[in-house]
Amino acid sequence: MPLSYAPVLQETLEYIDAHLGEELSVEFLASRVNFSPYHFLRVFHFNTGYTVMDYVRRRRLAYAASELPGGGKVIDIALTYGFETHSGFSKAFRRLYGCSPETYRIHAQAKCPELPSLTHIQKYNTGGIMMEPKIVNREAFKIAGYSIRTTNVEGQNSKEIPAFWQTYMNDGRCEKMHKETFLKSHAEYGACFAMDENGAFTYAIGCEPQDGCAIPEGYEVFDIPARTYAVFSTPPSDGAGFVNAIQGTWNFVMNEWFPKSGYEYADGGVDFELYDERVMSETGKVCDIYIPVSKKG
Repeated sequence: MPLSYAPVLQETLEYIDAHLGEELSVEFLASRVNFSPYHFLRVFHFNTGYTVMDYVRRRRLAYAASELPGGGKVIDIALTYGFETHSGFSKAFRRLYGCSPETYRIHAQAKCPELPSLTHIQKYNTGGIMMEPKIVNREAFKIAGYSIRTTNVEGQNSKEIPAFWQTYMNDGRCEKMHKETFLKSHAEYGACFAMDENGAFTYAIGCEPQDGCAIPEGYEVFDIPARTYAVFSTPPSDGAGFVNAIQGTWNFVMNEWFPKSGYEYADGGVDFELYDERVMSETGKVCDIYIPVSKKG
């Protein structure tokens, strides 16, 4: 790449970020740097790996994604970043991130996109180290346990779910659960069930019961359907860092893995975290995150 192109393209990336809510076109962006549209298209694509408008769309979606966990109305966020309808925004968001904006809200933290860097984009497109999941098929199964109703509005779920775990661990329910004879194993599940149009969903903590075993009164029973899953293992961590490792893995999945994976969230599936004997150690705690996926059409 001629050295003179680097500052021109870097300035263009920064301009795009600063004007995402405005109308942007190849012709306009090319005219700003005195390139013909055809030459601008070729130079931009060669040096970033993206077509101009695909890059613009990705940046708009990245900024929109960073605002979703804050609890604003989805349509307002969509309009801010140049999408005219909720359905158009949701379709574009699902295509890039592999899930609906509402599902993204549940699992990702607000993270403002980094300042655009031509050097970073060129490095990113060459690949690099990624946390690769196992793709597994799992038959339908049940869990028995307890649940709360929460919502992703204003990030309530990110506060209520950890509080639910704390209460469960300290009020006697955890100890009672693990004394039950109906358990198939002592591995615990934290599962998110279908969310409604207002962002409310059920979160359950439970264990898998033995097939055909009677479940005592006082427990709720939840069905998890057969699905193909992408399974991510969190990096080994200690103490409070374990919670951060789980959230960091979710953020990686939602922000980096899905856009490049060729997969998307499978409709009607249940995502869950599996806590087995690996979380019992004092150091190097690990859990698995199961995400129901299907190949993008």
